[in-house]
Amino acid sequence: MKRWLSNCIIGLYLAALSIGIISHTLKFGSTAHPVMYYFVWDMFCGWSSHEIRYHVIGQGDSGTYYELAPSPWVSFMPYGDLDRMHYDVLGNSQHKMALNALKRTDHEPIHRIVILEEVWPKQYNLSDHMWSQRYDEPKDRMSYYWQRAEMTDEGRVISAVGEYLDYLQKKSVADNPRLRDDLHRGQEHYVLSPSLRSTSSSDE
Repeated sequence: MKRWLSNCIIGLYLAALSIGIISHTLKFGSTAHPVMYYFVWDMFCGWSSHEIRYHVIGQGDSGTYYELAPSPWVSFMPYGDLDRMHYDVLGNSQHKMALNALKRTDHEPIHRIVILEEVWPKQYNLSDHMWSQRYDEPKDRMSYYWQRAEMTDEGRVISAVGEYLDYLQKKSVADNPRLRDDLHRGQEHYVLSPSLRSTSSSDE
């Protein structure tokens, strides 16, 4: 009986593993159900608490703004209903998409291309029904817009900054009085443990 039970468990495990590998390889059904998260290999990469979308805008000589990406033709959506440009967090291909759209469309002269980052907390992605069950306040989503890059119509970068969430993280560290004091002491590292911090301060 024990041998049969152990063989059954091993068989179920190998079957689930095979389903996950096949689903991930063929990109079929990997997001069909939340349970698939336990079968599809994704290295448990972690999740951000904010949702991010990118907007690529071109400004013409008349002052009119044009959306340059996604392109006016068929969009490529590798996972679900999200365009591929939103997966490029480093911003390596968004300007190429803009230049591709400019090259293949008729428009007035464009002299400025801007890449904007739209950020909002993921809790606002809940449906109205789930929101009302979890929160007492009304659902009022507010997006933060952050200019990631500005470039010419030829793709030459004029200015560029990092992600908005990265900026917030660095700002929170810079606004921490203890970390600022550690920085001014000339220490080459931050002492994270309170017990070690007191020892380090007494040695000075």
